[in-house]
Order: sequence, then structure tokens, then C-alpha cells
Amino acid sequence: MEKQQDGPEQISFREAFKVWTKIGFLSFGGPAGQIALMHKMLVEERKWIGNDRFLHALNYCHLLPGPEAQQLATYIGWLLHGTKGGLAAGIMFVVPGMLTILALTLLYAGFQKVAAVQALFYGLKPAVLALVVMAVFRVAAKALKTPYLTLLAGLAFLAMFFYQAPFPAVIVAAGLLGYLGMSWCPQRLGDRCPRWICGDTAGKQNQDEGGMIDLLLAKESDGRFSPTFFRSLRVLATWGVIWLGPVLLLLLFLGYDHVFTTIALFFSKMATVTFGGAYAVLAYMAQEAVSGYGWLYPGEMLDGLALAETTPGPLIQVVQFVGFLAAFRDPGMLNPYVAGTLGALLTVWVTFAPCFLWIFLGAPYVEQLRHNRLLNGALSGITAAVVGVVLNLSIWFGMNALFAQTHPTHALGATIPVPDLASADWFGLILAGLAFLAMKYGKLGMITVLVACSGLGFLWKLSF
Repeated sequence: MEKQQDGPEQISFREAFKVWTKIGFLSFGGPAGQIALMHKMLVEERKWIGNDRFLHALNYCHLLPGPEAQQLATYIGWLLHGTKGGLAAGIMFVVPGMLTILALTLLYAGFQKVAAVQALFYGLKPAVLALVVMAVFRVAAKALKTPYLTLLAGLAFLAMFFYQAPFPAVIVAAGLLGYLGMSWCPQRLGDRCPRWICGDTAGKQNQDEGGMIDLLLAKESDGRFSPTFFRSLRVLATWGVIWLGPVLLLLLFLGYDHVFTTIALFFSKMATVTFGGAYAVLAYMAQEAVSGYGWLYPGEMLDGLALAETTPGPLIQVVQFVGFLAAFRDPGMLNPYVAGTLGALLTVWVTFAPCFLWIFLGAPYVEQLRHNRLLNGALSGITAAVVGVVLNLSIWFGMNALFAQTHPTHALGATIPVPDLASADWFGLILAGLAFLAMKYGKLGMITVLVACSGLGFLWKLSF
């Protein structure tokens, strides 16, 4: 009995909570940077979870609506300590950024300028860009196990970057091609299946990497993670009430046309359609917030995105900025700042409560299917596509962070964004290069680089 507990007992809930809190305060850079941060801290440094299981969980989170990085943290926290672990990981991933954006939005609403704060966060963008570029290569080296998967990653990047293919279509196509190459080909053709396509799938089928979670689940015998119909009903009922209960109460007591009810209904709908992360839905949300509801003035969505990009937490927290201004400008009998704060908190609630539902409901089934050959083939293709997607996001983030203008050019039916060198932020480019060299070759820690870049950026902005 004692031997069964040796591995898992090394990770106490208190220790895990400290790590989730640290991740919450350091989770800059959107999904690519946040996933890179968790991979570095949980897979490479602490070895709490094996790389294969990390990618398996990430694949599932990419298929869900909502912020995949926050859902991945919730998933891993659930693997470690059940529901309380998932809650701790998911909540602490959101709270630091939520409080920061709330404070900055209060300043924005009152003074319409946050120049000092922007100067403080200016240097973070190049550092985060360097971190994301490192993450692309690091994850690619572990996920792209065959030339076929590398080809899928390249095709996913080309489809999204040059042809603006919708994220769900890329994922579905990658899953199908992954199944054909990694499952159907070796199963039907056996040794005749080219190794450049399927690799050594048989030898790696049931390989565990010795992460503490892997050891825990390998010794699991009481079915603690096994899905059951009644457990699923209980999770669905509990989290359905947590998510939609406040929405129904607002509808009942305040009516359909009240700003709080409108916020709750609109962002509840958004929570179910935000496939592909924040970038995929920003255009739709901006159009509705400006033209549909009149909550924001033209151009203010970019201000909110700037706050979300330079603060910790999921990029989708830009919705909090929108919710605040919506209630701030239609406060009713409340003080505008009180109404705005309540609108922001309501928006966060209906945006992130469904994320816990998706994880607690689906994760047990995903874990049970982990060694399913057919599913693994499809997920291998999705993993490869995700590398291409993250590369696409990295370049998008870099061009928007370091160039004020880009000019689209067209060739072979593709739209190619070409950065305008005259609008380049040369100090930011140099800072990004130095940050990359410092982490790659100087072996400086991520926190050291982030703090140094933030300080240098602050001094540069104040001086020039």
C-alpha cells in the first residue's frame, strides 16, 4: 500500500497551489506563451506530467471553445488533485490577470490614458515573443516525430497564415490526415507503410515518460478517474447551474433589456462559440460591441486588446474590458464605477465557468481513450497542426507587436502580410533578439528576462 503512494504524495496540494499561483502571475503572451510556460514548469522542470500526456491534454483543450491554456491548467490540476486541483489551477490562472485588467480599466474609464502603465509593459512584448519562438521549436521537436507530421504542421501554418483558413477546419482536416497516416496506414499496410509517414508507432504506442501524474494513473486501481454516466450527469447539473443560474436570475429580476442581462446572455453565447482562441472571435466581438450594442467606440477594442496582451492571463479576458465599459456607460441607478466593476465580474463569470464544465465533464473520457490507436492517430495529426497554429500566432503576435503597419500582398490566391519596415519598432526588435539569446544561450531564467525587458522598455518609453 505504501509503495502505491510514493510517486503521487510527492506533490502536495499546497505545493501545487503555489505553482498554479506563480503560473497565473507569469502567464503573459497569449496562449502560445502560456502553454510554453506550463510546458517548461510542469514537464521540463518539475516533471509532474510526461510530454505525451501534456500534448494529449492540450489536443483536447484545442477542440473546446474557450481559452485553451486556462483549460489545460485546469485539466492538469484535475489530474493531480481531482476537482479541487482543477479549480485551484483554473481560478489562479485567471485571477491575477482579472484583477490587473480591472484596475487598468478603471484607470482607462476615468482618464482614457494609461501611458505610464503601457510604458511599464512595453518591454514585455519582445520578451514574450522570444519565449514563444523558443516554445515553437521546443514543442515541435517533441511533437513532430515523423516527416509526415512535420508536413502536416507546415500545411496547417500555410493554410492559416496565407489563406486565413478557419481554425476548426484546420483541426478537423489534421485529425483526418493524422488518422490516415498514423492509424489507418500501419494498420492496413503493416510493414509496407512508409516509415516517414507512421514512424515506429508500435514501439511508442504505450510508452510512459515517468512524469508523476503518469505514475499516479499507472497505479490507479480504484477508478477515481473513470467516467460514469451518473458522474457525468452530476457534473453537468452542478456546473450548468453555476454557469447559467446567475443568467436566469438576472433575466427573471432585471428583464431582458437590462445591461447586466444583455452582458450575461451575450458572453454566455460567446463562451460556446470561441473555437480557436481569442483571435478567432475578436472581429465578431468588436463588431457586436461597437455596432450591435454600442458598448464601445470605434478603436477602443484595440485599447482593450493592448491591456489584455500586456497583462497575465488568457487573452480572452479582453471580454472583461468590454463588459466593464458596457455597464459603466449604462449604469442605471448605480455609480458608474460600481456598475462597471459588476459588469466586468459578471463577464468573467459567464466566460470561464463553462471552461470548468468542459474539463470536468470530458477529461475522464479523454483519459480513458488515451491509448486508443484510432484516436491517437487523429490526435497526433492535431498535435502537428497545433505546432503550425502556434507558429502562426507567434508571427502574428510579432508583426503586431513590433511593426505599426503591415501591407497585404496577393499571390496564388494567398494573402501575404508584409510588415512595413518604416514602421518597425527597432528597439523592440533588438530587445526581442537579446531576450532570445539570453534565454537560449545565456541560460537566464524567464523571470529575470521578463523583469529586465520590462525595466528597459519602461526607461526607453519614458526617455523617448
